[in-house]
Amino acid sequence: MPPKKKTKAPANQPKADEKANQNSNPPEEFNASSAVPAKRKAETKDAPSKAPRRSARGASSAQPDPVKLINHLLSPASLDSCRPKDEIEDVQKRGKDLRTYSSSTFSPFEELICAVILSRPISHALGLRSIRTLFNEPHNFTTPKKIREAGFEPIRKALDEARTQHRQKTAEELVLLADAVAEHLGDGEEDEKEMMKTHIKGLGKTGLDIFARRIQAVWPKPYPFADQRTLSGLQKLGLSGSAEELKKLVDDLWTDLDVKDLPGDEDEKKRRVFVQLLERAVGVDLEGNADAVRAEATPKSE
Repeated sequence: MPPKKKTKAPANQPKADEKANQNSNPPEEFNASSAVPAKRKAETKDAPSKAPRRSARGASSAQPDPVKLINHLLSPASLDSCRPKDEIEDVQKRGKDLRTYSSSTFSPFEELICAVILSRPISHALGLRSIRTLFNEPHNFTTPKKIREAGFEPIRKALDEARTQHRQKTAEELVLLADAVAEHLGDGEEDEKEMMKTHIKGLGKTGLDIFARRIQAVWPKPYPFADQRTLSGLQKLGLSGSAEELKKLVDDLWTDLDVKDLPGDEDEKKRRVFVQLLERAVGVDLEGNADAVRAEATPKSE
C-alpha cells in the first residue's frame, strides 16, 4: 500500500486585537472648535453584509434575548468576561477604585492616550496593563501638564513596569501627544483631524477609530459610530450588524434597560449605553468569551 500523502497544516492565525480595524472607516470630519470626529455620512460601508459563519457543531438554535443580553453587558457581572486575567487579578488585589480601561470614565485627553497605546501592535492584555500603570499610583500620567513635566524617561520607566512592548517608541509618542494637545489643540488655527494626523504621532486610522468609539459617550457629534472590529464583536454576541441598527435597538428597548445609575439626561444615557455595549462587545471578543456571554442571555430550553 502506498504511503499516505502528508497534508500541510495551515499556518496559525494571529489572535485578533484592536489593530484589526483594517476595513473600518474613521470619522470623516472633525469639528475645528471641539476636536470631535463628526458623524459619518453613511454607516452601511462599515457593516458586514452578514454575520460571521459559525460552526454548527454544538451550536444552539436558540437566540439570546436582546433585553437580557444588553442588561447583562451593562452590568458589573459582565466585566470579567471582557478583561484579561491579569486585570481581574489586579482589581482583586488593588481594589475596585483602580482605574481601568474596562470600567472607568476617562477624560478626552486620557482617551487619546488610550487610543495611541491600543493602536500599537501589542496584545489586548499588554495595552490595558499599560493604561492601568500610567493612570494609577504612583504615576498618574493623566494630563498634558503631568506628562510634559515628567518628560520621556519617567514615562518609559512606567511602561517598563507594565512589562509591555515598544516602550521607548510609545513613551516618545505620549510626550509628543502632550505637546501637541498643549500647543495646537483648540487654537482655532488648523483643522483638528489634520492636527491629530500631523502632530500626534502614533494616532493613525486605528487610533482615530478607537478614540471616536469611546468619546461619543460625552461628545455627541460622532454618534452613532462603530468601527469594523467592534461590529464583528457585536455580531458574535447576536446583536446588530451596524451602528445605526444598534442605536435603533437601544431606542426600541429603552424602557426595559437598567440605566438608572448612568449620569446625564436621556440622550447622554443612550450614548453611554451604546458606547458600553461597543466596549464590552470588543473586549468579550478579544478575550474569547462571546459564547459564554451569549449563553447568559439565551433562554434555556425546557
